[in-house]
Amino acid sequence: MLTGDMLRRSAERFPNKPAVLWQDASLSYTDLNRRANQLANALIDLGVAKGTKVGIVSRNRPEYATAFFGVARSGAVLVNVSVLYASEELQFVLSKADVEVLLIEDIFLDKVAAVRSQLPKLKSVIVIGQGADFQTFEGLLAQGSADYPDVHIGEDDPFSMTYTGGTTGRPKGVLCSHRNRMITAHTVVVEESIDERDVVGIVTPMFHVAALNIMFQPAMLVGATVTLLSKWNVADFAAMARRTKMTAAFMVPTQASMMVSDPDFDAANFAGFEKLSFAGAPMPDWVQRALLEKLPKLKLTQIYGQSEVGVLTALRHWYLPEKLSSIGRQAYNVDVAVVDPEGKPVKPGEIGEIVSRGENVMLEYYNEPEQTKAFFRHGWGWTGDVGTIDEAGFITLVDRSKDMIISGGENVYPKEIENVIYELPAVAECAVFGIPDDKWGEVPAAYVLLKSGQALGEEVLVEHCAKHLARFKRPRLVKFVTEFPKTPIGKIQKNVLREPYWKDREKKI
Repeated sequence: MLTGDMLRRSAERFPNKPAVLWQDASLSYTDLNRRANQLANALIDLGVAKGTKVGIVSRNRPEYATAFFGVARSGAVLVNVSVLYASEELQFVLSKADVEVLLIEDIFLDKVAAVRSQLPKLKSVIVIGQGADFQTFEGLLAQGSADYPDVHIGEDDPFSMTYTGGTTGRPKGVLCSHRNRMITAHTVVVEESIDERDVVGIVTPMFHVAALNIMFQPAMLVGATVTLLSKWNVADFAAMARRTKMTAAFMVPTQASMMVSDPDFDAANFAGFEKLSFAGAPMPDWVQRALLEKLPKLKLTQIYGQSEVGVLTALRHWYLPEKLSSIGRQAYNVDVAVVDPEGKPVKPGEIGEIVSRGENVMLEYYNEPEQTKAFFRHGWGWTGDVGTIDEAGFITLVDRSKDMIISGGENVYPKEIENVIYELPAVAECAVFGIPDDKWGEVPAAYVLLKSGQALGEEVLVEHCAKHLARFKRPRLVKFVTEFPKTPIGKIQKNVLREPYWKDREKKI
């Protein structure tokens, strides 16, 4: 199955059904299918050849859905670019990805204008919205035939590129094939029980794999309706859920926390909301309990994965609360293991790195041969995440291997400390990372965000940690913050927090 086939088959099954809802607009499956063909043919007429990189910078809106399938049918590669990038970051990614055609929402035009002279490979800029000096998206569509384009595309041809690495440094282009993303779509349909009756809320950015490939693509595969939120806001989300009778959504833990903590929370807004999947960062136990208390019909599914490998594990609602600290076990249709540095499976309870192999795994880091080689070892794709596995196959994350702290020769995993801090009722979010120390090499530091209206003293926090952790694991620095720097998918950017402490010295791990 090719990416374009997902839409075609749903359009044949549900021609008049709404495929995309956005604000007051509704796009049927027939309309979306036709527009995808028009874009594909217009791009081909523009000179886009098979394998050409077509970038998109846009918020969640119907044009993104059209671009997703239209570029897929043209044989080109869709490069999904963050709307949060500053001009310099945008220039880096567009250059790195060899983007020749850029689809960009009008409100972001100034970003590309500032670096246009530094993008010699960029041949065409197509504006989503209004752009007096540019070809518009709708104008381009009007020039394209509504017939299916005559392009030979194979399942193993490259199709989608997303950028990852926002918590560690310069982003890398994750290049995936039609087959890679098709496998993930089928995995999600099974593990999250998405079907044609659902109205699926897309409330995280579509330039990220979580929204695009873990919710949008599976919804289109089964003929569900998607409802798009362009910018996250709790009140807007509640209004959208009520207006569209939303039944399912993927959210990052921060969004879920904001929803249940909203002083204006009204369960009536979420009367149809029955399926919530989450990933991207740890979901504090208190948030999950609050969700189940306020929305008793809601079924929670925790998924775990990466841009490079798609969805790897799933923790279904019937395993709660017994497996609350786990990320679940190997998901449908994928191979997952926890292995030692030589690629051999570890024993239950032992710490190892989480790996995957199979047709869900990316083709490569685009134009990054050394990083690609480092990722593929011993027949596996290595996630960089450290965890344990029990006798029943349930995996528990320990931490990112790059986040591990070595203090006085002892391995310290920040997540273990964070789990202890989360036991304090006043804590909403926390991040633990290593800072330099002349005696021990590095020691743990804890940044803590409290729930609204809550108070907590540093002494109480340190004393709590002292009761549950070895001395070398206790935070030596505690700082209370009002917000965290985060990636679009809700991961706290520990590299940003760490940087001031390590700025003038090299971190050796």
